[in-house]
Amino acid sequence: MTKLDTSLAAIDAANSRDPDLVDDQPASLLYGQRMTAEQERLFPDARDALRIAARGQHIERWVLRRAQYPEGREGYLTWRRDLARHHADRVAEIMADAGYDAADIDAARRMLMKQGIKREADVQALEDIICFVFLKWYFEPFSTTQDPDKLLRIVEKTARKMSPEARARVLEEFDLPDAFAAAFKEPAA
Repeated sequence: MTKLDTSLAAIDAANSRDPDLVDDQPASLLYGQRMTAEQERLFPDARDALRIAARGQHIERWVLRRAQYPEGREGYLTWRRDLARHHADRVAEIMADAGYDAADIDAARRMLMKQGIKREADVQALEDIICFVFLKWYFEPFSTTQDPDKLLRIVEKTARKMSPEARARVLEEFDLPDAFAAAFKEPAA
């Protein structure tokens, strides 16, 4: 078994313990598989660190519940920061156990902590993968829980996180209402 296979299997083993189910599967396990599918589709030549970061994006997400944090924006941001740190630490541990060197581990950690978004290709690639998974698998059910104005702001924020190439692919691959599609169009020069 390769270091990559060992790492992905360890992430899957951890995520298979998720008590939250989606389509009768542990939610984090399913999410990781969806992330890998989009990574392979969007970035088929990705290096191992990106492949592992994509699969481990939500590793053990259930251990830090949103309800454990205060309500409001500050509580939400603290929860998200703590989750990113947890994901990065767990993936780093798994990669070290599989025999990856410090440079590969640090690269995956930076991706999961979103350090260098819009500046480092692999960090941006992971963000693009995340956004595609959200749009493809989670946007429709999520949209029914949101006020239309708030939903538009969420779509605009999602588009801003993406690379220009990814935004163009969204317009090619998704049939979006005009207001949502406008968020993915390049700004006028």
